Amino acid sequence: MGKHFDDAAGKGKEALGKVTGDKGTEAEGKFDQAKSGAKDAADKAKDKAEDLKDKAEDKIKGVFKKK
Repeated sequence: MGKHFDDAAGKGKEALGKVTGDKGTEAEGKFDQAKSGAKDAADKAKDKAEDLKDKAEDKIKGVFKKK
């Protein structure tokens, strides 16, 4: 499932839990939202690492081309 779906589903669970007074469902919803946020942060970190790797490779190639 997509991270946006997970976040929306978590918000729905949280709201349902609040309306029904079910603290367990409310907590599950909050957890689902936090999990979605963590996935998003991990994806951003992975993308940043790949960008840095590509830049480093370009720099190394540039050094060898100059010689």
